[in-house]
Amino acid sequence: MNQKKNNNEQSANDAVIKNIADAVAGLDYGSVVIKVHNAKIVQVEVTERKRFDEFWNVEKGGGI
Repeated sequence: MNQKKNNNEQSANDAVIKNIADAVAGLDYGSVVIKVHNAKIVQVEVTERKRFDEFWNVEKGGGI
C-alpha cells in the first residue's frame, strides 16, 4: 500500500512539474506564479504579456 501511495504522489508531482514547464515554455513575455499552501503547490497562474513596441509607431496625437 505504501509503495502505491508513493507512486501516486510521484505521478502527481511529475504532472505538476510538467504543467509548470509547459507554462514557462509557452511564454515569450509574462510570469508564472506558483501558489503554495501547507508546503504543497496548490495553484499555478500564468500571466502572458504581448509586446507591440516594435510593431506600432503612433504619431503624436494620432492615438491607436
